[in-house]
Order: sequence, then C-alpha cells, then structure tokens
Amino acid sequence: MKVAVVGATGLVGTVMLKVLEERNFPLTELIPVASEKSVGKEITFKGKKFAVVNIDTAISMKPDIALFSAGGETSLEHAPRFAEAGTIVIDNSSAWRMDPAKKLIVPEVNADVLSIDDKIIANPNCSTIQMVVALKPLHDKYKIKRVVVSTYQSVTGTGVKAVEQMMNERKGVEGPMAYAYPIDLNVIPQIDVFQENGYTKEEMKMILETRKILGDESIKITATTVRIPVMGGHSESVNVEFENEFDVTEVREILDRTEGIVVVDDIANLKYPMPIHAHDKDEVFVGRIRRDESLPNTLNMWIVADNLRKGAATNAVQIAEYLLRTELI
Repeated sequence: MKVAVVGATGLVGTVMLKVLEERNFPLTELIPVASEKSVGKEITFKGKKFAVVNIDTAISMKPDIALFSAGGETSLEHAPRFAEAGTIVIDNSSAWRMDPAKKLIVPEVNADVLSIDDKIIANPNCSTIQMVVALKPLHDKYKIKRVVVSTYQSVTGTGVKAVEQMMNERKGVEGPMAYAYPIDLNVIPQIDVFQENGYTKEEMKMILETRKILGDESIKITATTVRIPVMGGHSESVNVEFENEFDVTEVREILDRTEGIVVVDDIANLKYPMPIHAHDKDEVFVGRIRRDESLPNTLNMWIVADNLRKGAATNAVQIAEYLLRTELI
C-alpha cells in the first residue's frame, strides 16, 4: 500500500502524517510530496526518513492513495493526473466538494455512498464536518427543517501565518499579517471572501456542503462564521429546528451512542466542550444541549472539534480506512 501525502510540509499535511502514524495505517511506502522548494527535504515517519518529492515524481511512483492538502489550484490541476494513473485521491481542498460527479464524505455520516468508481473523493470543510457528525443521527430521528449556525473558528484554520500573527501580536512584535486586522484580543466576523449575497465563502460552504452530505436539499441553513484568537479547534453554536417533537434526554442518548461523538454536558459541574480540551483529539464534542424555548421542536447545541484533525487530516485518513475495510481499493 503506497500512500502519497501531497502538501506534506504544510500545517494539515504534517497532521496527516501524524494521524497516519498514530492510527497505524497499513502503508508499506510513504511518498511525501511538496512544492519544488521543499523537494529533497527529509521528513521522519515511524522512525524512518523519507525524502520529499515533487508531484511528477509522485505520480510516476503510482501510489494507491493520495491524500491532498495543497490548495484548490493544485488539486484541480493534479488530482485528475493521479486518478488517471490509478490512484484514489482524497482531497482536502474546496476544489471538488460541490462537483456533482464527486462524493463529499464524512465517514460516520455517508461513507456508504462510495463505490469502486470514485477516484477523486472530496473531504468537506472543517466547520461542516463537525456539525454534520452531530446533525446526522438527529436528522434520521426527527428530520431537520432549519439550521442556524454561528462559528468561533481557530486561527489554525487559516494556517501557519495566522498562528504567527496572533503570537507576534501577543508578544508585541510586528510581523506578516494573515488577516486585514489584528486577531489577538479581537474577533473577525469574516472567514474567506465575501460573495454577492453578503455571505462569505466559508458560510456558503457550510450551507451547500451540509445539504450535499446529508442528501437533503430541503434543509434551510444560515451561517455566520467568525475567526477568534484561539488554537486547538473550532466551536459552533447550532440551533436546529425539527419537523418532529423530541425529548432532550433522548437527544443526549442518541448523540452519546453515535460513533465519533463525545457528549460533554454536565452544567452542574461546569462541564462543556472547549477547544482547549478538543485539541489533538479526533472526536466531535457536543454539549450545552437544551431546548430552544422560543420555538417548537427546536434544539440548541454547542459543538467543538479539532479542525486540523477531525476537520481535515483525520477525516481524510478515516475515508482511506473505510476504502480498505470495504475493499474499495
């Protein structure tokens, strides 16, 4: 089993390598891939050193799986080349997510739609992934009518430059700016570029991707995505209106027994999910589960997950694990 990691030296690529090692993914050969300026650098994986190669070299090595985290332009240009060489691509960019011919996969939610013909598989947006993991079992039980989500997203979602900006600001040091404004001691209600409808691209990703993953275009969704000065994970305040009545105790029980979810909801002891606890973990944490008393059949939840792991690297590796387990590769 040959596995290429495209973008291996980036923030998500580094975590992908870590997740592959932690989960003991059964690869026999690792092919780290990065831009020309990184070619020849060595990375360590399971105690062995591997030299970084360029994309052309990686394609010629015919990997079985290529985990992509190198940006949309790279994916659009090179993912089809890998696929033509017989490689299954699992892509972490937004390049293929809304392509009707490509599957958008969260393994706990909709991996069963995958087939042996899927050669380019899209990994959803980080903020979408954690939300749909929690929404899916509730949609199955009560049928969702409408979702209102506000996000509180880690600077790690932007990348290394954003982390450096925040830490520089904390130390009073001038440096490169990833954002148009200071992020430390601030909140920026803009993630990605604005669209004609006044929503940002990140907000539209959550709206469109959620419907595609859940396979239900009738769900009404509105989103506000916000960058905050934290690391460790994204947080979301999610308000869900159902067609059918629910019992809050039953909701907790459903979430508690759902694969990939950890319920942390003990307000008597001030227990609820926070990024500081989700950091470096693969699960989605759900708490503050309570009825919205202003509307019938409506629920509030607080959802937290490590955006670099479940929101990106871990989800991609879990897709690869599913392909192996079901002999789709």
